[in-house]
Amino acid sequence: MNKINSAQFAEHISVILMRTTHPGNVGAVARAMKNMGLFHLRLVKPEFNKLVSEEEALARAAGAEDLIHASQTCSTLDEAIANCHVVIGASARSRKMPWPLMNPRDCAHHVIQRLASSLTDSSVDKAPLKIAFLFGQEASGLSNEELQRCHYHVNIPAVAEFSSLNLAMAVQVIAYELRMAFLLQAEQADVQTAPVLSPESDSWDESIASVSEVEGFLAHLEQTLIQTEFHDPANPRQLMMRLRRLFQRTHLDQREVKILRGILSSIQKHIQ
Repeated sequence: MNKINSAQFAEHISVILMRTTHPGNVGAVARAMKNMGLFHLRLVKPEFNKLVSEEEALARAAGAEDLIHASQTCSTLDEAIANCHVVIGASARSRKMPWPLMNPRDCAHHVIQRLASSLTDSSVDKAPLKIAFLFGQEASGLSNEELQRCHYHVNIPAVAEFSSLNLAMAVQVIAYELRMAFLLQAEQADVQTAPVLSPESDSWDESIASVSEVEGFLAHLEQTLIQTEFHDPANPRQLMMRLRRLFQRTHLDQREVKILRGILSSIQKHIQ
């Protein structure tokens, strides 16, 4: 596995908080992030006003006030993850439909390996990989719809009798494991060579598609399936959710998205 440095580690991993209700929790998250070398914080529809003027948020940050002042506030989840290539959602709840799931340690090693592959390839002109960790509202966590927007879920294996973690604690656990995986790869960078398996691998010929590019394809796919009468939006069952899981699992590259959308456009043309 190739090496990544601390600047690359910090630049390409973001933390996104959904509908946070308490400014103090944002300050505590900022502190947890900065402790572990992470600096990109995004807030989606926080349920309080004027974060930077909230004394409690700045007080809880305890030295990480710069992360709060530099944080990006987004009106929608789409806006927050549009330029990301991989989104990982934190959830303590099980789902009826299985979704790619990791514990924090395995997840951290997976993320660092992918970053190393995408950031140290000098032979191919590729966009750098951007990874986001998504955390839900303090009381309710991430909704089912929000979890479906994630490529992977990460679950902190707390005891079943008391499994709910404070928001900042959950961020701290994930950030710590990321930090440890980063430090380990710095020491063992020359032990093995990463295989070429997907767009984030060293020798892949195209950049991995962003979330917004894949979302555009999925919307185009749904429209085409409705036109061919394969998909009835009034009785959708789980078709589009299963197709979303399929294409998010494959991690399409940008050229593959263009090819697939070209096929869909050709189908639509013949239908018309």
